[in-house]
Amino acid sequence: MMKTDKGMSIIVKTVTRISVWLIILYGIYIIVHGHLTPGGGFGGGVVIALAFLNVMLAYGKEFTEKWLNFQLLHDIESSSVTVFLVVGILGISLGGAFLANFLSKGDLFELYSAGVIPVFNILIGIKVGISLFLVVWLLAGINPEEEDE
Repeated sequence: MMKTDKGMSIIVKTVTRISVWLIILYGIYIIVHGHLTPGGGFGGGVVIALAFLNVMLAYGKEFTEKWLNFQLLHDIESSSVTVFLVVGILGISLGGAFLANFLSKGDLFELYSAGVIPVFNILIGIKVGISLFLVVWLLAGINPEEEDE
């Protein structure tokens, strides 16, 4: 007898269950090392959004709604913008200009070597990752054959 589970086959679901965490880890790596290598907040955020999209494609939209806490995602996304503005205002008060560097620059080519740029990369990565996934998730719920009258 065939099951009527949403999503794809058990093989795709198993591979997704294993690979989604590796994809998220790679997105975090791109964000954190963005000031040293090509990448940064936007690129890493896109990779993280694609990891969540992978879950949605493999398991279906209903499972993704249960798996993710969308209110928490909304709160984190809103908080990232607020913290970005707070760091920018700290740049005004401590560095003399909006988004000015007020942290020490550290040692060249080390992970902590760019002042506030890694902080901005992390905040942008959070914002882009959550926003892009939510846009795709909302577009997945639109049925073009339904017409509102």
